[in-house]
Amino acid sequence: MGRVWEIPVHDSTRVRDVRVAAEAASAVAGLGQERTAAAALVATELATNLLKHADGGRVVLNLVDGPDGDAPSVQLCSLDQGPGIADVGTALRDGFSTADGSLGAGLGSCHRLANAFHLHSVPGSGTVATARVDQVAAARAGGASAREVPVGGITVALDHAEHSGDSWSWARSGPLLTLLLADGLGHGAKAAHASTAAVEELRGTAHLPPVEILRRLHTALRRTRGAAAVVAQVDTERRELRFAGVGNAGARLRTGDTWTSLISHPGIVGAYFPAQVPLRRVPWHADSLLVVHSDGLPGRWAPPDDPGLLARDPTVVAATILRDASSPARPVRDDTSVAVLAPDRRTSSHDSRP
Repeated sequence: MGRVWEIPVHDSTRVRDVRVAAEAASAVAGLGQERTAAAALVATELATNLLKHADGGRVVLNLVDGPDGDAPSVQLCSLDQGPGIADVGTALRDGFSTADGSLGAGLGSCHRLANAFHLHSVPGSGTVATARVDQVAAARAGGASAREVPVGGITVALDHAEHSGDSWSWARSGPLLTLLLADGLGHGAKAAHASTAAVEELRGTAHLPPVEILRRLHTALRRTRGAAAVVAQVDTERRELRFAGVGNAGARLRTGDTWTSLISHPGIVGAYFPAQVPLRRVPWHADSLLVVHSDGLPGRWAPPDDPGLLARDPTVVAATILRDASSPARPVRDDTSVAVLAPDRRTSSHDSRP
């Protein structure tokens, strides 16, 4: 799923661009007319709110696995570093206004139309909003569906290119929940082909241990450029995380208040596979959180220490890490993906800090 739509929103003409991108993403995902219209409206509201209440920002659209993993969904992420929202719960209520009456209606519409909608805002630091539009409308009226997943991520391309060489995905197999992130060598469509091949291979190998998954990926990627890849697998019965990686991709595990780096082994999946790949096993606790990322993220990125953020939906956490690690003054210098694995479904759709 290497197709990416990233639109800077700094004037009113960009609102239309975001809507058109949502329609294009919906077409690629195979959404029907009704769900395409929902994605377009969510995109329009998010872009409009960026202009009216944050002095601009950006909207990133990705294709992601739906809650059942059998059909793609459209994911929209709105990122800004504006004034933030002091009371998100109030702002989500229809009819509430902080400016001209449009804020509450916009966020309320997003919350109703999307299958999952999450928002994290810190006054003085900005806001991240994420929405997922599935093939079928949310079953529960009056708000976003409860069909959440404990994995989320975001992908951008170098220089706003059409394709990113990075991909991430997840799969379940019995008690095993497996997260894969692949970074195809180079940039553009050929790099995207390599990472997408890795994602497709995961669907048939998620029952295997991480090192064996990487070996299968190596075989599947031999006719591609190759990729760096990390595999993180949680055994929910044994409450254990198993991690293995090959190539220049990173991971950090948070347990309690401590962050620990998980190291990948040198090599290239599909080209130069090492004879031995170390497997890391660590306990997986109720407060654990795993962040995996491609090398587009700066090597010395600072893990977030905001408890309010870390308790949010994994997509919000991933998007906030991406936003805070880059800016117009510090643009990403490579295709970049960030994916987050949490122990269970988050139950709250918004968060604010005074």
